[in-house]
Amino acid sequence: MMTNRNMVSVSTIKSRFVKHCALLLPVVIIGCNPIQNATSKNKDNPPNILFIAVDDLRPELGCYGKPQILSPNIDKLAAQGFLFENAYCNIPVCGASRASILTGLRPNPNRFLAHNSYIDKDAPGVETLPELFKNNGYITLSMGKVLHNWEDDALQSWTEAPWNPKLLVSGSAGRKRLNYQRAENTNRRPPYERADVADSAYHDGKLTNKVIKKLGLLAEGEKPFFMAVGFVKPHLPFNAPAKYWDLYDSKALQFPEFMKYPENAPEESHHNSSELRTYDGIPSKGPITDEMARTLIHGYYACTSYIDAQIGLIVNELETLKLKENTIIVLWGDHGWSLGEHGLWCKHSTYNVAMKAPLIVYVPSKKGGHKVSGLVEFVDMYPSLVELSGLQKPSHLQGKSFTHLLDNPNRMGKDAVYGRWKNSDFMRTDGFSYTEWFSENGKSQARMLYNLDRDPNETSNLAELPEHQQYVKRLSMALKEIRKIE
Repeated sequence: MMTNRNMVSVSTIKSRFVKHCALLLPVVIIGCNPIQNATSKNKDNPPNILFIAVDDLRPELGCYGKPQILSPNIDKLAAQGFLFENAYCNIPVCGASRASILTGLRPNPNRFLAHNSYIDKDAPGVETLPELFKNNGYITLSMGKVLHNWEDDALQSWTEAPWNPKLLVSGSAGRKRLNYQRAENTNRRPPYERADVADSAYHDGKLTNKVIKKLGLLAEGEKPFFMAVGFVKPHLPFNAPAKYWDLYDSKALQFPEFMKYPENAPEESHHNSSELRTYDGIPSKGPITDEMARTLIHGYYACTSYIDAQIGLIVNELETLKLKENTIIVLWGDHGWSLGEHGLWCKHSTYNVAMKAPLIVYVPSKKGGHKVSGLVEFVDMYPSLVELSGLQKPSHLQGKSFTHLLDNPNRMGKDAVYGRWKNSDFMRTDGFSYTEWFSENGKSQARMLYNLDRDPNETSNLAELPEHQQYVKRLSMALKEIRKIE
């Protein structure tokens, strides 16, 4: 049974949530310059922004109370800043999530739906987050995988053309130079690689070296910068230098606590982990072997530690250049990732493990070292950074600034956060997660409800139990109101 506290909380969910999302109306918004020609419109030492995206990163890090993954550099950053314990993506796929974050717009049935989402196609004319900073005198740089499609929004938002190692090479020989391959892996597609090479043999190490050089140039200038840095790992394939694999004893790695299909869960919540199925050695359907599962977990951990090391190098360079004292750092994963939970791999679901992702914010002017438990969602990053920088927020934003949580980490976050995947809508409320699947004509097809306080692994769907029907009805009504507003 639900407590009175929960009942009171959800009784106001519709009105408060609709108020938070009142800007979900259709949006109609009314050449690359050299760095040295950028001009600052801000007068009072505007902060730099280092905006770090990590693909497929779970909040399975030491700073999140998960010491099985070694992440000392991210942990150090969290200890100096603000760690958001309940940050949620708005859609669990990279291209759409990133487009949503950079525009401050939620995915809807006609916008930001898949990995190949384009801002230029789905939200043309919208002032993106980096474009706003550019329009306010900032140097804006895209380094690595920031948007899934590097050529998207390439002219409007960035002072220079986006930089990506993939753009520097072509053909099979070029791909080999880009990402090291052992000889036996040439022309194959293994889901992991452990090679005794330097960090710079792989894409993300090359990116780190380029970012460090660029920071040196920026430090010599007088203009503020917004630098977005996008790391590819721990995205599949799990390729990382051997020294990061050697951090872990494969035999000691633990499987997730719950790797079964949840009790009473609708079939709509299941998928075939299709992203993983495209790799060699993975069966086209059915469970993978324990040996392969353990190796994949090992590979994911190794890749995460590899990226942790790259982040450490960049933040250390900020300190060396004396830039950190005036640089806001935002570290985020574009969505969560399943490592066998519920029998699933990859993302592409509305289970908590796929919707929840890391978010760490370092603000030099604020005393950090705090954990923020309040609910936030990724569309909140845009208005928050604009507010922290003292700039004017554009009218199209659909998120809400979380800067009040930096001033008082114990304050309440949102009453609910919202997401979607394909034909399902997702809500995370106080202690519960709820998903509802709809047909094309808006009719409810299936639903699932989990009490995350009592059942954090989401093992038993409560949506059809009699004692929860009033709560489910309220949540369903709130989702339908949101769909109408869109």
